[in-house]
Amino acid sequence: MPFAPTACLALADGTVFYGQGFGATGQTTAELCFNTAMTGYQEIMTDPSYAGQVVTFTFPHIGNVGTTPEDDETADPVAAGMVVKWLPTQSSNWRAVQELSDWLAARGRIAIGGIDTRRLTRAIRQQGAPHVALSHDPEGKFDIGALVAAARAFPGLEGLDLAREVTCAQSYRWSETRWAWPEGYGTQDAPRHKVVAVDYGAKRNILRCLASAGCEVTVLPATASYDDVMAHQPDGVFLSNGPGDPAATGAYAVPMIQGLLDKTDLPVFGICLGHQMLALALGAKTIKMNHGHHGANHPVKDMETGKVEITSMNHGFAVDSQTLPDGVLETHVSLFDGSNCGLRVADRPVFSVQHHPEASPGPQDSFYLFERFAASMARV
Repeated sequence: MPFAPTACLALADGTVFYGQGFGATGQTTAELCFNTAMTGYQEIMTDPSYAGQVVTFTFPHIGNVGTTPEDDETADPVAAGMVVKWLPTQSSNWRAVQELSDWLAARGRIAIGGIDTRRLTRAIRQQGAPHVALSHDPEGKFDIGALVAAARAFPGLEGLDLAREVTCAQSYRWSETRWAWPEGYGTQDAPRHKVVAVDYGAKRNILRCLASAGCEVTVLPATASYDDVMAHQPDGVFLSNGPGDPAATGAYAVPMIQGLLDKTDLPVFGICLGHQMLALALGAKTIKMNHGHHGANHPVKDMETGKVEITSMNHGFAVDSQTLPDGVLETHVSLFDGSNCGLRVADRPVFSVQHHPEASPGPQDSFYLFERFAASMARV
């Protein structure tokens, strides 16, 4: 006998998917995206770049290695909810300290299993990232009309500044380095460069990679001004990843970056939203993508070396390469759709990438970017 549904996912076009709920109970509305990664579900759920989004996992075995605090990219999950094909089974991993369902419930995040994620992914590709309402009720009582109406009322991410919601409340220092067997995370106690990292929704592993590259890292809130940044007398400035519409965040971020570009020769390195912020400061524009890039198997070509890197990506907006001004070079492109994935300023140590070089989804093809940033500070 089939199970009675305890959760449902309602799309704004009226399509409804029924399944089994796990994690927290309740209801949430968000944009729906899909992620093709085979690993890293905990890192994905705690990535601040997923604010305002429910994530559909195309890989069916989600939850099989449990959860551990060591893998959190921020203090709590930021993604609004989770959609999977199969309900999580009992975890089997020596690092696991808590089951995925319990981890989600303790952090107020709703999940639904038993969904035809292939069909749902096709719908996302065809419609663009749809607005949805996700509900989990153990008694299986759903007001479908109200859920569809809630999905339709969701304002969407265009024009929405979410960096303010996920940034740090005040500045702090970071010295933890990347995880290494068998010691685990280390500490950078002999830094060679002073870096200010502007937090638009920074992932912890980005900060670890900076520390591992020899940096003393001071993290500042997204709204930090040019004077705030320069008060720390940095050798370089890092612009972090983050969620929302880059044009909205740019209202306060772009003037600070333009100050750096106009008044200093400091090296600047940006990732994801930081890449988009740098592009806007240089005079380019950003565009909303149909369904974005979310996964750990994205091929990106380095246009200057011809090398192809397998990367991790998470973005729903992209820099419009046709708007890059003279003196700004396109350095990386997606081999999926040709969209922009990197830029640099000619004859200056200023560069950025759309993908996530810190995520190491198996390959570590893009770690060299942190070393490049460190080398640029050593030359200044």
